[in-house]
Amino acid sequence: MLIKTYSCALMGVAAIPITIEVNVETGISFFLVGLPDSAVKESQQRIDTALKQNGYKIPGKKIVINMSPADIRKEGTAYDLNLAIGILIASEQIKGVEKVGDYYIMGELSLDGRILPIRGALPIAIEARKRGMKGIIVPADNAHEAAIVSDIEVLQAENIREVIDFFDKGKALKQIKVNTREEFQKSLCNYEFDFADVKGQQNIKRALEIAAAGGHNVILIGPPGSGKSMLAKRLPSILPPLTLSEALETTKIHSVAGKMSRYSSLISVRPFRAPHHTISDVALVGGGSNPQPGEISLAHNGVLFCDELTEYKRQTLEVLRQPLEDRCVTVSRSKYSVNFPASFMFVAAMNPCPCGNYNHPRIECTCGQGVVQKYLNKISGPLMDRIDLHVEVLPLSTDELAMTPTGESSASIRERVVKARKIQELRYHDYPDIHCNAQINSKLLRQYCAIDTEGLTLMKTAMDRLGLSARAYDRILKVARTIADLVGSENIEGEHLSEAINFRSLDRDNWGK
Repeated sequence: MLIKTYSCALMGVAAIPITIEVNVETGISFFLVGLPDSAVKESQQRIDTALKQNGYKIPGKKIVINMSPADIRKEGTAYDLNLAIGILIASEQIKGVEKVGDYYIMGELSLDGRILPIRGALPIAIEARKRGMKGIIVPADNAHEAAIVSDIEVLQAENIREVIDFFDKGKALKQIKVNTREEFQKSLCNYEFDFADVKGQQNIKRALEIAAAGGHNVILIGPPGSGKSMLAKRLPSILPPLTLSEALETTKIHSVAGKMSRYSSLISVRPFRAPHHTISDVALVGGGSNPQPGEISLAHNGVLFCDELTEYKRQTLEVLRQPLEDRCVTVSRSKYSVNFPASFMFVAAMNPCPCGNYNHPRIECTCGQGVVQKYLNKISGPLMDRIDLHVEVLPLSTDELAMTPTGESSASIRERVVKARKIQELRYHDYPDIHCNAQINSKLLRQYCAIDTEGLTLMKTAMDRLGLSARAYDRILKVARTIADLVGSENIEGEHLSEAINFRSLDRDNWGK
């Protein structure tokens, strides 16, 4: 008997429909074709044992299973449940021919028949709705995630016996329903860290507020223990809240990467990813034989924080250059290529020198002449060119450390950031790929960041006296535009330029010498 069941394969952050044809006839053999990988081929042993544990078996007949389209490689263990149900129905051990085609069936089988979680339940559910399927059957661990998608049935199963009884005896599977907007609002702006807990460091808070308001990349440089990592961790708390569409897009990426927990349904706070400096370039940008999203895609719509920047391998840092510019990464293979979104704020932190005490107010630096500059040169010019704000972080005094935190709360700062972002949304309304000042190109820079004669004089003086590089010019104008937006100024004034110039520490010729 020939029957067809349906599932999905993942390609990038999208799901591709897979038709699984199972034919059982007279003979003794088992063929699984359609470009399956080793994990799919090994499903025969998992299915055989799981069925025996539940009173069924793979029949001793000729079984041919084709996974179509046959030119797409099928990878992973998520097809186990689908293959098992297909074999049982095709061998007439159970009923269900009339309704098995209405559902996408996904799940990995353990040897006792339990259904284990899979990756990509959300894009699979989206594809099911798109194809007009009645619903999907997924492991219980993935049900809340898939239930974000409305207008389809999301049925959860703990073990294969429940699925068998659903098709054979008509016993209902538990249907999971999620009110997406309610779930989204419930945990919106629920942050672990708050700027109110930070003592002092007003200039650093100001720099991060500007960075958040304009979507600017920022590097924090200062001695160990000055608070660089602590401040960076609080940056997501002042970013504008995720919109529902951004939350869905972010959740989709984390679903494909298998980062969703059992009862999580929707990511409603901006992600903060902080990979260790030993990370490989593939793990950072994504890839592999079956391309998976990397850390930069997991940070999509959020923050990528690279602590101890100079300790990263130079090759690893260089692969960031194109994603920082294009806000996406393309992973190409011989037969196909996939695009992973990567629109994130890049925040880096580093020590100013090998001993860490250059410019320390109380401890003398022990590094020799030229050592500081050599240390900074570990970061290439093109990468630094993509960082708008260079912020020097100095350690607090003993008196400042002893005082009670009285800083402004993240919620208060976020209000100003949101107001500035709304100004930018209106300004760039006609440019769908541009959402904030950091993303504007040279043409828009001349149009929206024009400065008067006084401003030009100030810029010329800064370039000459501070030895600022030419690449700093555009970055200063973008940051000045954001500072002006924060105070609601239509034009860039001299004071806005002056503040922006102060955030280019590493461009100064005398820094590190």
